[in-house]
Amino acid sequence: MRERLAEYAVTKHGDARLYARGLHPEQVHDVLEFGKEVHTRGTVIHGVGRKEVEYAKLLAADIADFEGWHVVCSRPGYIITAYLNRNLRGLRPRRRTRSNRYLQKKRGARGTGQTVTTC
Repeated sequence: MRERLAEYAVTKHGDARLYARGLHPEQVHDVLEFGKEVHTRGTVIHGVGRKEVEYAKLLAADIADFEGWHVVCSRPGYIITAYLNRNLRGLRPRRRTRSNRYLQKKRGARGTGQTVTTC
């Protein structure tokens, strides 16, 4: 496993999860290479969905068996864990909302009758 994943180090937990879930080094490498990369909660999650499978077909790679697999890596390059979840909703970007700072300024201006302009 170490030779195919040279740029990533595998933690003890990650190694146990990869072994328990039957992921081979080639499979993990393909998930890391073709998977959608999402930065969240201090980690990088590589997930393979339908669109990634279609893209890999264009590049003559067959990763249809890996649809739904996620590999969680820390930012410095450690593989933390891997799991199978065909629901990719958790990887979608969340809807942006107005910042609390902006809302606090706006609320403070209502009570005083003053107008606050923000840039």
